[in-house]
Amino acid sequence: MRLRSNKPCCLGERPLSTVKIGGGVVMGVGIWTLVDKGEYLSLLASSTFAVSAYILILAGGLVMVTGFLGCCAVIREQRSCLSTYFSCLLLIFLIELVAGVLAYVYYQALSEELKQHLSKTMMENYAQPGKESITQSVDRLQQDFKCCGSNNSFDWTHSVYIMSPEAEKRLVPDSCCKTITPQCGKRDHPSNIYKVEGGCITKLEQFLADHLLVIGAVGIGVACLQIYGMVFTCCLHRRIKLDPY
Repeated sequence: MRLRSNKPCCLGERPLSTVKIGGGVVMGVGIWTLVDKGEYLSLLASSTFAVSAYILILAGGLVMVTGFLGCCAVIREQRSCLSTYFSCLLLIFLIELVAGVLAYVYYQALSEELKQHLSKTMMENYAQPGKESITQSVDRLQQDFKCCGSNNSFDWTHSVYIMSPEAEKRLVPDSCCKTITPQCGKRDHPSNIYKVEGGCITKLEQFLADHLLVIGAVGIGVACLQIYGMVFTCCLHRRIKLDPY
């Protein structure tokens, strides 16, 4: 038997609500990362960026689910439920910490990866059989960021596509054009195509870096919030008194 009171329940409402809100934020950031121009992921050499986002979604979902367990534990004042809830918070804490660290590590290596991989991907795979997803991603990249080529428009000169008959004497893909019209890529004058210093690498790097900073900050920030939840759970666990009979 336990001595019941409303005090632990009242004390538990605000911390549990804070933890659940944190879970919603984490899940939202993960989904935002994948939805907001997620097609660019096919242009990356590693899957670390996507993995970090999926981890956040998983962690956010677990927080939302375990939040109900925490509410039940507080209402029923069961130590066993509180212990289980504490274990779940610890697991979520570790998952979110991993997501934050992965994002930070990948942020450091992002520039070098893009320099080594993006140009090769664009030059060798654009408009090639079986590479439709990469072709669409490159077209979208050049139109969204108003750029042409990995470093500049001249990169396309030695691409497999431009040197093939299918290019029909284009100098750059049509997606480089400021206003896309059939075969507009035959003219590479600055008035017709995007001439951006640094090319698409600079634009994509900045875009991904901004997302990685958000992933890392949210992952580590909400992981710290889980510590708050774990401390509260331990305190509540000690407040629940057992009847000696």
